[in-house]
Amino acid sequence: MQSYSMNNIKRRRIVVLGGGSAGWIAANYLRHHLPIDHFEITLIESKEIGIIGVGEGSTPHLKQFFNMLDIDESEWMPRCSATYKTGISFINWTRHTKTNRYFHPFPSPIDQQTASVFLLHCLQRHRGENLPINPDEFFLSMKLAEQGLSPKTKPGQQVILNYAYHFDSSKLGTFLSEIGVDKGIHAIDAKVVEVISNPNGNVTTLLLDTNQVVAGDFFIDASGFSALLLQKHLAVGFDSFTDNLMADRAVAIPSPLENDFCKAETQATALSNGWMWRIPLTNRWGNGYVFSSDFIDSNDAEKELRAILHSPDSTPAKHLKMKVGQAKQHWKNNVIAIGLSQGFIEPLEATALHLVLDSLGAFIHFYKGGKFSPDDVQKYNNHVTERYNGIRDYIVAHYKMNTRADSEYWLANSQNQNISDRLRYLLDTWHKGKDITPVLQESNMLSHHPAVSWYCLLSGYGAYQATEKVYKTPTQFTQMQRFIGNFTAKFKTHKESLIF
Repeated sequence: MQSYSMNNIKRRRIVVLGGGSAGWIAANYLRHHLPIDHFEITLIESKEIGIIGVGEGSTPHLKQFFNMLDIDESEWMPRCSATYKTGISFINWTRHTKTNRYFHPFPSPIDQQTASVFLLHCLQRHRGENLPINPDEFFLSMKLAEQGLSPKTKPGQQVILNYAYHFDSSKLGTFLSEIGVDKGIHAIDAKVVEVISNPNGNVTTLLLDTNQVVAGDFFIDASGFSALLLQKHLAVGFDSFTDNLMADRAVAIPSPLENDFCKAETQATALSNGWMWRIPLTNRWGNGYVFSSDFIDSNDAEKELRAILHSPDSTPAKHLKMKVGQAKQHWKNNVIAIGLSQGFIEPLEATALHLVLDSLGAFIHFYKGGKFSPDDVQKYNNHVTERYNGIRDYIVAHYKMNTRADSEYWLANSQNQNISDRLRYLLDTWHKGKDITPVLQESNMLSHHPAVSWYCLLSGYGAYQATEKVYKTPTQFTQMQRFIGNFTAKFKTHKESLIF
């Protein structure tokens, strides 16, 4: 494969096919890392095609991206109707606990002391001790969301806290396009009508419906589920996750804010045949129902969501078909795929942009090296494939561990045996009452989600053997609660933090 070394004199041409959040994140990421004197970046998107535009949550990776570009929250958040996110509340996924809910926080340095207490309680609970084990009680992030606080501290206070955002994805794509154009990215509004490759298989040219001809040395496929370059033109196969994850559809309906107060959390509530996201923006709620078409049709899913939201028929609904899985290769010849072109798991843990940024970070490492040996390409493909598989296992565990019995959908998920061997081993270890941390280490699963996240999931579901021992509240737990309570006083309200 041809080298694209930083030392080559010729100015290299990188073409990004597809806009939206993924395409413009990719273009801006590359613009930041590749000097403009040596690299020309062009992005092609069609305003007629538009974007899916319902993914409105993120992980802390997005914060790192904006920090990298030196873009302040006061610059982008108001433009994108953005709010803060300290974690996710999972509601009604289980019948094990009294509250039937738990909070999945983003682990932060401040949690090191309280997380150790949490993990100790989990291990002791396996031994039959009736101790507090719901993660809601152990993490500052949950208390901030519960009390309507943000992850931003008051003046004079310094607390390091990981957090993420909610945002309007259409507005985010527009904002990043303006930033990118200002930084020298060439934007073209057009559709691709033909893709041309040379005899060795490398893509050389894109012919557009505007009669333009765009040549490139390297191509980023961000064309969505169509995967025009990687899967359609280069014929890269697709590994479906439908045996692991049953949800294949979504319907999204916005709703007005009832008031100007909203918690800094995403809500993921289990419904009859899937789950509903509820995301607060500064100007509306983002709502959606992720479901399986094998158990409920799209019209009935829309009716169920409208009934919950009290949404009138006049409010438009957006129906989506989800292609769940990943490309068999994420990099082939001189094309890599980013975003929906490379794969999709589902929005439960808001990992779509997380995977985009992780893939870009791995790619730029090899691109700057400039060798592009078959070994380098294989290492990249192995890395991204493993990321997808790891996140898939974590998502599958949410469904597998559910204890609902009110529909065939939930029973089918809890009884599903189409799970990876390592997830099966992990859950078997848990059910035997053993520490799962060594299993996570042996299976190389800690790079996807830390041990505390797995414990939050499994403990949040109340997945322990029943015990008749008297419930007790240790002194250490009481002290920890006081410790967390003292810290909440250091943070601004969510409403106050959104005034820039």
